[in-house]
Amino acid sequence: MVSPTRNSPRPLKGIRIVSLSLNLPGPAALMRCQQMGASCVKLEPPPAGAAKGLSGDPMGSYNRAAYETLHKGIRVAVADLKSDTGQKILHRELAKADVLLTSFRPSAMKKLGMEWKLLHRLFPMLSQVAIVGAPGKRAEEPGHDLTYLAENDLVNALDLPPTLYADMAGSLAASEAVLQAVLMKGQGKGQLIEVALSQAAAYLALPRTWGLTQTGAAVGGGHAGYRVYACKDGRVALAALEPHFAKAVCAAAHVKYDNILTMLAPQTRQAIAGYLQTMTREALETLAREKDIPLHTLA
Repeated sequence: MVSPTRNSPRPLKGIRIVSLSLNLPGPAALMRCQQMGASCVKLEPPPAGAAKGLSGDPMGSYNRAAYETLHKGIRVAVADLKSDTGQKILHRELAKADVLLTSFRPSAMKKLGMEWKLLHRLFPMLSQVAIVGAPGKRAEEPGHDLTYLAENDLVNALDLPPTLYADMAGSLAASEAVLQAVLMKGQGKGQLIEVALSQAAAYLALPRTWGLTQTGAAVGGGHAGYRVYACKDGRVALAALEPHFAKAVCAAAHVKYDNILTMLAPQTRQAIAGYLQTMTREALETLAREKDIPLHTLA
């Protein structure tokens, strides 16, 4: 897991954040804010049903280990926001908070009596970071990580993506929005900042949109030094883009390197592919260390 180092800066020290977000994007953003020094409290709904081990946050029920990691150092309390008691708990926390983090649709916020105009009137210095699926009028549309990746051409064939890219990119955007809200606090009033997961996915897709990763492009398989190849006992992810890396790979594969065009030639890819197929993962890792070549072997 990526975690802050001992000397990581804590720009949010002294900032209080209240989160109502469930599942992944909001809690992941809150985790990062806590790591940056914020004092964080999360209000969860009461768990549905009486079965032991259930949580008001679905993540706590279907992956407890992930839930525990996400909430390390965060105070978690139960508050039924549909009740007067839950609303009192929420308002008590908001009165002390700098930022409110939410991930409800706008209609749900309205039903809970938490529209921005009302919140801003009650707590003028409070900022809200609102995580939504899609921006503007699309905020009421149902969607999840997979649909936002699909609409940005980031889903291949029938395979599920290896991680939840839109959710995690959205969590980064949300923690960035918290920093923005804190920086803008000097304006003397709270801010409403919307973070859309669909836009987070679109941001991740920019290299593809620009054509950088399209099939045959330089980092889409066209450059012989930037590909995944088969080796004798597995695979190797080769990332020898810069000329000095490319030269080292060509030297190992007995290919004459002239310039960048050498790496774009089909015969170069064929020669490197043939060479790598004769190499074990262990031998390739040794080669990488000795010749300073960026590669990573895979089973």
